[in-house]
Amino acid sequence: MPKGKGPQGKRITLKVAKNAVRVLFNGRRRLELGKMGIATFPKCILQLADVEELDLSRNLLRKIPNTIEKFQNLMWLDLHSNQIDELPAAIGTLQNLTFLNLCNNKLTTKGLPQELTLLRNLRTLNLGLNCLETIPTTLGSLRELIELGLFDNSLTIIPKSVKKLPKLERLNVKRNPLPEFAEEEKPIDTVKRIESLYLIEKKDLCDSCLETCQGERDELHKLEDMAPGLSDKPSFPSLSTPNSTLRINLVLTASERFPKRYLSELKDSKDKG
Repeated sequence: MPKGKGPQGKRITLKVAKNAVRVLFNGRRRLELGKMGIATFPKCILQLADVEELDLSRNLLRKIPNTIEKFQNLMWLDLHSNQIDELPAAIGTLQNLTFLNLCNNKLTTKGLPQELTLLRNLRTLNLGLNCLETIPTTLGSLRELIELGLFDNSLTIIPKSVKKLPKLERLNVKRNPLPEFAEEEKPIDTVKRIESLYLIEKKDLCDSCLETCQGERDELHKLEDMAPGLSDKPSFPSLSTPNSTLRINLVLTASERFPKRYLSELKDSKDKG
């Protein structure tokens, strides 16, 4: 890469790589170089090519060289969250590979080599969050596939050869413009939902508020006839049920809600009582 162009990335030495080898509970050795700011495939790790698992995820890698073929013991390869736009043809030589994660890269359909279909032992393949517009029908030759991730791409069709893979149990195609997997439109709710319900006595409402509340109540009664099962609700004949559209009016102070004349008459009637 020319000087000054693109990310330089962190340089990985053989010593650093050796210290990154972990022995898993199943006895496999994993070379863990994830999230280390690597922008170029480290040549030094070719000296550790006998590991069974390789983690280069969450880096800045744009290319995987054909020297990946040196890792003939690989069963597990994680390259997710890089900037990879194409895979090398040599990927098809990793015949022991059962897990391949390429999620969250920049892969296009042209970036998937024909040799990918040679991974006959592959059980998990994650191609989600890429730039794929089509899927090669030849992926249908990966007959050991159990899980296939194709979510968050630009796919408009899934080949029948892929959908009919004999051992496929999980196929994730979410967030693709696929007509056959389009979500059903939610039914329109014709019944108006009440956000808040306030109960207030009629005598405490001014004429204009009472008229509005009665109009709202009439609308609710119409909706009762349209929606079955609402006739069993409790009845409060002496109370009015204003809708939430009157929320502001109902929380105002008495002096703001009622005319001064009404308040004066109310005070006089209390004094006489």
